[in-house]
Amino acid sequence: MITISTLQMRQGLGDILNRVALRQDEYLIERKGKPLAAMVPVEKMQAMRKAAALRLLAFLKRPHPSLSATEADSLANEAKHRTRKRR
Repeated sequence: MITISTLQMRQGLGDILNRVALRQDEYLIERKGKPLAAMVPVEKMQAMRKAAALRLLAFLKRPHPSLSATEADSLANEAKHRTRKRR
């Protein structure tokens, strides 16, 4: 994965898009040294989404110990808060 700044991204967008589409290059875009976004080929993104969905389905099909309503609510709230913190 090639790391570039947002300025480099803006200045070379056309070339970067061609490299991603034609050479399957991947870019990590940083702002002030911190990761901001990634640019990957569409095929890879679709494969990642499919793999995530299959993993989730496999997890949901596994038998799980019974949870009380309170435990289930607690787990759901924890997942919700973790998701919100990432944004």
